[in-house]
Amino acid sequence: MEYKDKAYWQGLADKVTLESRLFIAGKYQKSHANERFNCINPATEQILAEVSRAQDADVNKAVAAARSSFESGVWADASPAERKAVLLRLATLIEKHQHELALLDTLNTGKPIRHSLNDDVPNAVLAIRWYAEAIDKVYGEVAPTPNNVLALITREPVGVVAAIVPWNFPLLLACWKIGSALATGNSVVLKPSEKAPLSAIRLGALAKKAGLPDGVLNIIPGLGLEAGKSLALHHEVDCLSFTGSTGVGRRLLEYAGSSNMKRVWIEGGGKSANIVFADCPDLAKAAATCAAAIFYNQGEVCMAGARLLVEASIKDAFMAEFKKAAANFVPTDPLDPQSIMGPLVDKNHHASVCRYINLGVEEGAKLTLDGRDHQGNFMGPTVLEQATPNMRITNEEIFGPVLVMATFTSDQEALELANNSKYGQSAGVWTANLQRAHRLARKLKVGAVFINSYNESDMTVPLGGVKKSGDGRDQSLHAFERFTELKTTWLTLD
Repeated sequence: MEYKDKAYWQGLADKVTLESRLFIAGKYQKSHANERFNCINPATEQILAEVSRAQDADVNKAVAAARSSFESGVWADASPAERKAVLLRLATLIEKHQHELALLDTLNTGKPIRHSLNDDVPNAVLAIRWYAEAIDKVYGEVAPTPNNVLALITREPVGVVAAIVPWNFPLLLACWKIGSALATGNSVVLKPSEKAPLSAIRLGALAKKAGLPDGVLNIIPGLGLEAGKSLALHHEVDCLSFTGSTGVGRRLLEYAGSSNMKRVWIEGGGKSANIVFADCPDLAKAAATCAAAIFYNQGEVCMAGARLLVEASIKDAFMAEFKKAAANFVPTDPLDPQSIMGPLVDKNHHASVCRYINLGVEEGAKLTLDGRDHQGNFMGPTVLEQATPNMRITNEEIFGPVLVMATFTSDQEALELANNSKYGQSAGVWTANLQRAHRLARKLKVGAVFINSYNESDMTVPLGGVKKSGDGRDQSLHAFERFTELKTTWLTLD
């Protein structure tokens, strides 16, 4: 995809119009209390916009709009072909506005513009388009009952879906959730993160232009402890889909349980391991992939390969290659198309990552690469070696460009170290031994195992974890299971 040059993106940033209001029932509007919060550019720490701050009254209004549209059947009862046509138009509009949307995500999060433009926006388009095309390809079932009975099993939309998405991939994760929720006929209330709401807010106008009926998609930026909590407690919300930290996910489950026991799908944190064996088929490729697994998107990725387990006999050779690859990740202005690493999302998160680095040294880990010698919110690749299982840096999600490294001497030790985590997002296994690869894949307690690769993705493949990484699944037809109810219709024939 064409990246253009830094002057182009800076010029676009200087003139772009930033919509900052709530989108409810097909209209942009201020919050009920007219309160706002600042949206900050992490690269410059300048205020991008004052965004309307949704609170209880606004959540009630958005949920009411979603409920009304759902009960009217204007979307839920539309034919699969009609819903498909609208979502295909939405995908095309996102594609048409790709530069604007990529810029919004870069300004909001600090991610390099090349990644916003080449990864996030195209995959957001793909998600909406894929779910649109899948609408008329999902069939019901006829149960194998006795001959005098006809039992039909059908899927129906669950109703009003609340989708709460994080700041690390704002547009992409929003489209993963609304794509599958809308395709199955639900009405949606989307709450983007207060750290990066601008691309999600912009989706409202594009959805309306695509022909989505008013009230079917409502977008309410706001604080998690206000708008997010209100959605989770709301008795008119039938389903809540969340991607974010495990701690917040736990609270959302509690809120759902104390209200109407709404269905909750959690995509939580991670502390994934890349396991490199001495018979790794290509040491340089493995090292480069493992470096990208933790330093891509500044390490602000739930599936980041934050733990590196290397067979002791190749530790020195592998780490030499790894540090060569890490040297390519130099944090620079994210509006520069040559940049592959931007700042962390804000100063509070930057301070948190720094605290973990200090803690790792205090715990006895060896700091062999220190990325803290940059200004502002920028941080480069950091490596803490000789980490042990009892260290906090080994067990807790840092969510930054910080690799925690340890060695092993046997398959069993590697497996035990990898599984010694409260999280279970993913794992990588680097070996030329096919039997070993499959043996470990069966024993690793994670949602995805990558063999001689890492963090591969396709819309046909479900994405999600186990244990405290959650129970939700994005992508693939399995995502439809989150947003539909099974119904049995029983007919006795005699």
